[in-house]
Amino acid sequence: MTEEPAAVVVSELSAGYPGVRALESVSITVPRRSICALLGANGSGKSTLFKSLLGLHRPSSGSVRLFGLEPAKARRRNQVSYVPQHEQVDASFPVSVEQVVMMGRYGHMGFSRRARPEDRLACDQALEQVGLTELRRRGIGELSGGQRKRAFLARAIAQRSPLMLLDEPFAGVDRGSEHLISTVLQALRDESDTTVVISTHHLAGVADLADEVVLLHQRVLASGLPEDVLTEEQLGRSFGSVLRENP
Repeated sequence: MTEEPAAVVVSELSAGYPGVRALESVSITVPRRSICALLGANGSGKSTLFKSLLGLHRPSSGSVRLFGLEPAKARRRNQVSYVPQHEQVDASFPVSVEQVVMMGRYGHMGFSRRARPEDRLACDQALEQVGLTELRRRGIGELSGGQRKRAFLARAIAQRSPLMLLDEPFAGVDRGSEHLISTVLQALRDESDTTVVISTHHLAGVADLADEVVLLHQRVLASGLPEDVLTEEQLGRSFGSVLRENP
């Protein structure tokens, strides 16, 4: 029996921009049905790596494969969903939370984008998972930062892709939303066989959330179990000093 490919395989990836080398010979493998945290300070290359995973940035060398596919092909086959750090929202534009979540189903609807019963069910379930069922009719611009982040997470959940990428999912959210998001991500891994990759510089909770941590600073400085990577010595190499979260 042929062994199934890993969810993410990054091989000797180097990438950057004119005059800037963002990534240098980065190699990462993320097994299926796991949560991997890409941890690094601002400017460490996390955003460039995410763009490469999504096929939005062409590397100078190396390769990226998602379930054995090139990123663009994986996206076309609905193999990957993405929750950005910042989503531009016009508070005056009349779009509801439910409508935003339903956007995650567009890839399943075809050109008509007419919701079928299975699309409505996926939307309902995603809203329930993130605790926004009662706010489904509210305008997306009326939500708090944490609620808005949960709405865009629900959009990705409704897409039902086997790989989910989240860029700084805990930035600007309250402790309650942070806990809920972590719980939802672990449930997706355990109950839906979803592979989750998060990009973050937020240390609190990573040890409890992630199965594997990759410490990034242009290169992979360390990778492995959280207890092996999240040490003062390792974090000091990436962040320039020992970081301590505020209680």
